[in-house]
Amino acid sequence: MATALITHRACYDHVTPPGHPEQVARLDSVLGALTGMDLVTIDAPMAAEDDLLRAHPKAHVDAIRATAPKDGWRSLDADTHMSVGTLEAAYRAAGGVVKGVDLVLSGKVDNAFAAVRPPGHHAERETAMGFCFFGSVAVAAYHALEFHGLERVAILDFDVHHGNGTQDLVEEDARILFCSSHQMPLYPGTGAAHETGVGNVLNVPLAEGAGSEPFRAVWDNDILPRVRRFAPELILISAGFDAHADDPLAGLELRDEDFAWITRRICDLADEVCAGRVVSALEGGYDLEALGRSARAHVEVLKERGE
Repeated sequence: MATALITHRACYDHVTPPGHPEQVARLDSVLGALTGMDLVTIDAPMAAEDDLLRAHPKAHVDAIRATAPKDGWRSLDADTHMSVGTLEAAYRAAGGVVKGVDLVLSGKVDNAFAAVRPPGHHAERETAMGFCFFGSVAVAAYHALEFHGLERVAILDFDVHHGNGTQDLVEEDARILFCSSHQMPLYPGTGAAHETGVGNVLNVPLAEGAGSEPFRAVWDNDILPRVRRFAPELILISAGFDAHADDPLAGLELRDEDFAWITRRICDLADEVCAGRVVSALEGGYDLEALGRSARAHVEVLKERGE
């Protein structure tokens, strides 16, 4: 079959203030790097209200909608800003990951990468933060469970920042396993090893400057064995590329090849436990050149599995 690339022109319309790291140019870098890869390109749809409401209370969804400006920007906190196009972009970012789940579970593609923005893994149940408005990957996990009837879904997050939002959205639901490697201490200050949810959360903090060897070791020795025991029927990836050595917002010192390696290891495990069913979504990555290279390395591995 094939690998789906899910994106939408509206994701360019989420415009952040000048100098903000989560900028429109990030999407140009990713999509430019994927040019010529012969992917099945799909427009990200708007997320359905039912899908958003499985993860977020109605008050949160209503508040985001009410905050959307008619011109200029509205700031939810020092990092998180809405422009005129943000609301549609956020709906399509969540809808794009849900669409990836639909395509993979229906057998229309082998796997999918949602190149969408704004990102989602910092959005908590009732709080937009960290550049994020809706927990797109968690929304997609609940869609897989409630709409498609799956019993177990794993979310694997290798963004350099802990996915506090994803954890907040899933930590009381044993049907979802959330595993994260991340730099600590670092924003948002969560992700300690003792944060375990109802036994369905595995956080593996890494020290600044850790580099490839410790990163690969925690995935091989801690995270992937835990996922194998859980035996998910679908694996979702929060694919943040800001652990790269060139990224300005952190310092884990990974390289392009580390993102290819972790993608290959996740896909190997997916072949074992869930017929290769993987849906990945773009999260962080703020050095434009490193982001493009890392995203291409990630998607090249997904595409290899779809051939």
